[in-house]
Amino acid sequence: MRLVRCLVYLALIGASGFLLGRLMPKRLFRAGRFPFRLYAWEQEGKIYNRIGIRRWKEKVPDMSAILPWVMPSKKLPQNPTAEHVERMVQETCVAEWIHGLLCILGFGCVFIWKGFWGWAVSVLYLLGNLPDILIQRYNRPKLVRILEREKAKESL
Repeated sequence: MRLVRCLVYLALIGASGFLLGRLMPKRLFRAGRFPFRLYAWEQEGKIYNRIGIRRWKEKVPDMSAILPWVMPSKKLPQNPTAEHVERMVQETCVAEWIHGLLCILGFGCVFIWKGFWGWAVSVLYLLGNLPDILIQRYNRPKLVRILEREKAKESL
């Protein structure tokens, strides 16, 4: 019964997080600001290659493929505009923020199911959200470079 309560709780916060991510004004999310900015230790996203992110990132479920009528596509068009790329950069920030929030809120299972199993479910939920955060941090530097290039083209 406690497992069922934890699963219902996690499903509710997951669905709420998804809705919150869709409703949040994207202009609030800036790639150059904390916590989304890149840090020196990330080496412009290259650090993520050490964990083989290129091999597994496409295997992680993508909400834009599951709900294409709600989520913007993660694929860049042939000739992207600066506005389009900027929106994609903001979407990476939103996704990172929501998954980070879910990692924290997932520890609510510790209160629902006291003891080892509550902690186990919470840690598994955190580990399930962590790849999504890493993917956003890996993709963002490339998108920011494309954005800068498109802005430069449009200013000519």
